[in-house]
Order: sequence, then C-alpha cells, then structure tokens
Amino acid sequence: MKIAVNTRLLLKNKLEGIGWFSYETLKRITQQHPEHEFIFIFDRKYDESFIFSDNITPVVIGPPARHPVLFYLWFEHSIPYILKKTKADIFISPDGYLSLSTNVPSLAVIHDLNFEYYPKDLPWAARNHFRYYFPKYARKAKRVATVSEYSKKDIAERYGVSPDKIDVVYNGANPMFKPVGDPEKTKIRESYTEANPYFVFVGALHPRKNLVNLFKAFDLFKKTNNDNTKLLIVGEKQYWTDEIKTAYENMGFGNDVIFSGRLGLDELTKVVGSALALTYVSYFEGFGIPIVEAFYAGTPVITSNVTSMPEVAGDAALIIDPFSVESIARAMSQISTDEKLRKSLTEKGTERAKLFTWQKSADRLWEAVEKMLTS
Repeated sequence: MKIAVNTRLLLKNKLEGIGWFSYETLKRITQQHPEHEFIFIFDRKYDESFIFSDNITPVVIGPPARHPVLFYLWFEHSIPYILKKTKADIFISPDGYLSLSTNVPSLAVIHDLNFEYYPKDLPWAARNHFRYYFPKYARKAKRVATVSEYSKKDIAERYGVSPDKIDVVYNGANPMFKPVGDPEKTKIRESYTEANPYFVFVGALHPRKNLVNLFKAFDLFKKTNNDNTKLLIVGEKQYWTDEIKTAYENMGFGNDVIFSGRLGLDELTKVVGSALALTYVSYFEGFGIPIVEAFYAGTPVITSNVTSMPEVAGDAALIIDPFSVESIARAMSQISTDEKLRKSLTEKGTERAKLFTWQKSADRLWEAVEKMLTS
C-alpha cells in the first residue's frame, strides 16, 4: 500500500507540538511497517534525519505553506497533483489540513478547535481560514484522529461528525524527560535563576497560554510569600501581544521573571526536571504535552480545570481556575511551602506518565489507518 503523508511540519530544530506528534508517530509507524511504502510530502527542503527508514520516498513540492493563501495553493493544487502522480492509496495529515480536491481516502489529525473559541488570539487571515476549512476537512475525512476525549466530543458536536468516525490518539512525551539529581539541579538553578528555586512555563508565548494571568498570579504569590522563587519562561514570543506585554511591564516583581527563549531538548529536560513546579495554566488545550513531560521529569504540575487538561492530569496535578489569578497564586503558594504535597504529586505524576507514551500514540494512529482500510 502507498501511504502519502503531509510532513510539512517536520522542521529541523523547530518541532512544536504537532511537529513532535508527527515525528514520534511517523518514525515508529514507518519502521514497524516495512510492508508499506510511505511518501513524505514536504513543502521545502527537508532534513535527512526525517527519512526514518528505507520504505520512505521524500517529495518536495511548493509553495512553502505558511500563510492562508499558500495553504490553499499547497493543499488544493500541489497535494492532489502529488497524490495522483504517486498513485497514493491513502493520505494522512498530522496537522489536520486536507485537500478538498482529491478523492484519495484521507485521515486528518485535528488536534483541537481553539480557533473556534478564541479566534482573536490568531491573525485575522489565519483564523478565518481555519474556521472556513476545518469543518469541511472534518466532514471530508474518511477518519479523524484527535488527541483527547475532550477534543473528540468537541469535533463531533461542533462539526456534526459521527463520534464513530473519530479516534483518540493521546500524545506521549520524550523519554529524555526524567528526574534530575540534586547536583544537576543546583547547576541548572545557578545558570538560570542565581541558584534560586523556580516555577517553569514551557510553550509558545501565545495568548491562550494565559501568560497575562500567570504574570499577575506570580506577582500575587510574591507579595504573600517573601522568598526568592523565580518564574522561568521557556519559549518563543510567537504572539507577544500588547496585553501580554502590558501585564509583564505592570508587574511589581518583573525582575524575578526570566525569559530563556527556546531551549534545545537536552537543556529543556534539565530545566523542567529542576523546577519547583510546571505552571501550565492555559485556557485552551487539545492535550498539553508539557504536562506529561513534567510527569516524566518528576516535577509537580499546576494546570487548568478546562478543556483537555483535567483529562490529561487526572489526580496527579493541582487543578486551578485559569481565569482566577487568586486560584493560580494559591496553588503556587501550596507548592512552594508544602514539601509533602510536592512529593505526593511527583509520585502520582510518575505513575500517570505510564499512560502516555509515543509508542501507544503510534499504535493508536495505525489502528485508525487500519479502520480506513476496512470501513
């Protein structure tokens, strides 16, 4: 069987959430199924490290799809051309985009519908493109995969898609995330926070990551906890809005916030493993991979009580109201002062982490592919 795959988000040293999902699942699926031929479709020059096995044929076709107009050209013209030329039997798209101009059976991985709830968090052209096309993609797909039961229910209800057509494929986390020994913790804290304990946030600095309330909550925490704890922000300023900027500039303890920028995987694992806790208080997530990464690293987690996050965290995290500054600050204070609580959360997180592995993700995605062939 010839399986064509949209691999445009496999970008060297630039893998984000969907990119990691693509990398980890496709690497395993292609290596575990040598009986099939895979056609990886890139929109620009690719790195050889993404050609995981001998049964992969890489294809590059433009234009580079990084803008709604270019999305349209790539998916409605370039993709149908390649699918026809290669005589593909099925098409898999890990970022949810499909082509409406082909009859090749397609599997769309739609991670979440955040653009339906918070459209103003995205540029005008992008949000309109998503809201116009993704309902069509969901209905066009022979099968849909998504990363949580929350998103499955959301896609089914909002787009009128039968739940029977949607498969849940949980994300995993990189096994490089693991507990850090005390000497390494000391070294990392000396490097980033002048040897002080710190809360860590990991992710693109995007409005839905709720940095506005995180900054306000950290300020409130510092006012009521006279200690040297810092807040370390790891990620690129993807959408550094005026509101986020203003919230940061108005902080009384802004000097205790450190921006590291994007970190390589090796350094990131050490930074997460050395933190007092992960503060992941988004107001919308389809899954939330950093939650599981922190579980792997033995780091306590503070996360939100909305969308998919309670589903992922279970009883292994402090669950807060992301719209309440006081709720976030209170959890920070609990983590900071209660060593017994930290130990309990670490133990629960370590156990819960076993539910989420990339091998399980790959197996579930392949099961969705097999359902396409039998339905």
